[in-house]
Amino acid sequence: MMEFLDSRDAQVVQRATGCLRGWRREHRGLKVAVVYGPVSAEDQLYHSKCPVEQRSVTALCEALEEIGARWKILDPCEAGFIEELAGYDVALSNLHGPYGEDGRLQGLLDYLRVPYCGSGVAASVVAADKVLCKRVMENLDVPTPDWRVWSHGHADWRGKPVMVKPPFGGSSLGMTLVRDADALPTALAEAAGGEGNPVLIEDFVPGVSLTLGLLEMPGGNVVIFPPLATEAVEADFYDADTKLDVDSRNPANVTAAELEPGVYDEITVHAMTLWDGLGLRGAARVDFVLSEDGQPYVLEVNSTPGMSRASNFVVGAALIGLTHTDVVDAMLHEALTRPPYDVPLPTPAFASSTSTREAAVSP
Repeated sequence: MMEFLDSRDAQVVQRATGCLRGWRREHRGLKVAVVYGPVSAEDQLYHSKCPVEQRSVTALCEALEEIGARWKILDPCEAGFIEELAGYDVALSNLHGPYGEDGRLQGLLDYLRVPYCGSGVAASVVAADKVLCKRVMENLDVPTPDWRVWSHGHADWRGKPVMVKPPFGGSSLGMTLVRDADALPTALAEAAGGEGNPVLIEDFVPGVSLTLGLLEMPGGNVVIFPPLATEAVEADFYDADTKLDVDSRNPANVTAAELEPGVYDEITVHAMTLWDGLGLRGAARVDFVLSEDGQPYVLEVNSTPGMSRASNFVVGAALIGLTHTDVVDAMLHEALTRPPYDVPLPTPAFASSTSTREAAVSP
C-alpha cells in the first residue's frame, strides 16, 4: 500500500532520506543510460537555445558522477540507439514531449527489459495527453477549469478569456492566452500546428500559479514537496520564454507558497488522488492555479518533471532538505526496485546494423 509522507514532518523525511543515502553507497558503479536528444519540438528548443550549464541533462550527469555511476548520454536520433540502450542497467530519460514522455519510449524500454526511471506506459500516455488527462481528472472528481476541444472550423467565443493549448507537449509551447474573439483563430491555428491537431480550449482562471512535486522514496513511500508559487514578471502567464530563461534574467518569481492550512491540505489530496488514479511512479509534478476566491484547480500533470538545478521540481525538493543528487538517487532506486516487466516475449536480438526502415526503402 502506497504511503504518502507529509513533508512538514521533518523526522519522517529525514528517515526516508537516510535510507536513500544508505542505498546509494551500496550501488556505486551502476550503468546508467541518460536518454537525451532533440526529438520533440520542446527538446529541440532547449537543445538549440538553452545554455549547456542550464540544461537538465548537465545537472543529471553531474549527479550521476557524484553517485558513482557509469553513465553515457544516448541520443534516440542516432543510429544504434536501441541496441546500445539494451546494454545498460537502468535508463534515465531527459526527453520531453512526444516520444519522450508519452509512453512510446517507456514501451520500448519494457520490451528491451531495461528498468527505467519514472512512470510506466499507461500513466505516461494519460499525463502527456492534456485532453485525456482532463477526462481522467473529471472522473476522479479533481477540480479543473472548464474546457472543450476544437478540431476544425469555427470556434464560438463565449465572452471570457481562455487558454488555448496544444494537446501534447510541455513548457507552454504553442499556448496562448486569448482575451478577445479576434485573437482566437490565430491562437487555434498555432496550437493545431501544421497537421491540424485537435486543440484544448480551457477557461482562463486568474489567480496564483502553484506547482507541487511528488517523489517516490525507499519503501514505496511518496514524499510530497511543499507547494511553490510561480509568478511571471514579464509575461501574461508562465509561458515558454519565461520557463526557458535563456538570458538568465529570472523573469519569474518562484517562492514557497503561503497557503491557508485548508487549501494546503486540499491541494495535497488532489495530488495524491492523481498519483494513485493515474498510476504514477518515481517522480511527478502537478500544476495548479489558486483562483482569486481561494479555489484550487489542477491544470496539468507532468510525469517527467524538469531536472535542471533551477527547476521547480528541484527547488521544491530543496525545501525539505533533498539535494539534486538525492532526487536522482530516489528515481534510480524506484526504477531498480520496481518488479521487472515480465511477459512471454523473445529476448531482443540485434543481428544487423541495418534498420528495418532502411531495409524497407532499399531498392
